Amino acid sequence: MKILVTGGAGFIGSAVVREAISQGHSVLNVDKLTYASCLTNVRTVEQNLGYSFAQADICDGQAMAALISQFRPDAIMHLAAESHVDRSIDRPGAFVATNISGTYTLLEAARKYWQDAGRPDGFRFHHVSTDEVFGSLADTGAFTEDSPYAPNNPYSATKAAADHLARAWHETYGLPVVLSNCSNNYGPYQFPEKLVPVVILNALAGLSIPVYGSGKHMRDWLYVEDHAQALLTVATNGATGRSYNIGGGKDLSNLELVQTICRIMDQLRPAGHPYSDLISFVPDRPGHDRRYAIDATRIQAELGWQPKVTLEEGLEKTVGWYLANAHWWRPLQERSGVGRRLGLTA
Repeated sequence: MKILVTGGAGFIGSAVVREAISQGHSVLNVDKLTYASCLTNVRTVEQNLGYSFAQADICDGQAMAALISQFRPDAIMHLAAESHVDRSIDRPGAFVATNISGTYTLLEAARKYWQDAGRPDGFRFHHVSTDEVFGSLADTGAFTEDSPYAPNNPYSATKAAADHLARAWHETYGLPVVLSNCSNNYGPYQFPEKLVPVVILNALAGLSIPVYGSGKHMRDWLYVEDHAQALLTVATNGATGRSYNIGGGKDLSNLELVQTICRIMDQLRPAGHPYSDLISFVPDRPGHDRRYAIDATRIQAELGWQPKVTLEEGLEKTVGWYLANAHWWRPLQERSGVGRRLGLTA
């Protein structure tokens, strides 16, 4: 199968690229190479004959049309996005441009290719999204594919808009679209501004470990390699017009997550004091959703996918990876905004 992956030099996108190559697919990785992208993420597959890379912006319609026409994919997996909530609070325009306009541009390029090719039944456009589009849950319940949309920050609002565009292109034009909404990801190659690597790297440096507000915000956590396998399952076997929620099945508060990472750090890199001593509560960000939880019954029942990595196992793997790969994350810490508190300008 030939798969065009947008955002394939990012965290989740690169995991999809690596997994797709391991499954024997041919992959064209299309990435703009923004601040959060890193081609080192796909270094293990870059010599594979089935792998190719193109630096391009999904907002560039001519470039997208040319790449799709040349590669002739069986599936497009759309992961390119601005994704950091704190940055979206400071610079919402960039999120509108990439997540909404970029998705529209890519959908149109895909539609023309699909129509010109005779509308093949086997083609798929897989739009990859987030559970944050559903907003914030009460103390009980979980998001299903039928949950109403209620985004509370610029990032989730732009992803919600992109979801609606993808659905509309299926309903209006017949484009064979599948969608997925995932819970919080963690694992190797995650950019250093996100919560899990911040905890690991701040602990390692002896810096304070920031916890927003009370730390009681609840999240469902999903190991990125499990997610990559789920995404390929959806792209290859999902029913068109259908959406699939993908979750790790383990909910805990941000404070509990931070404390768990600190305990793992105590075991793998003892510092003479508990790393939890470094935890510091900081002002919450505006519009911070209190709770997310995923009901992944549909993908389990219809497509047979289940997460393989428990949270404890995944966090141990992740901490170990960051401890062993300073050559990867240290240069990224020099990029714009990393290590500085963002998202307080509202």
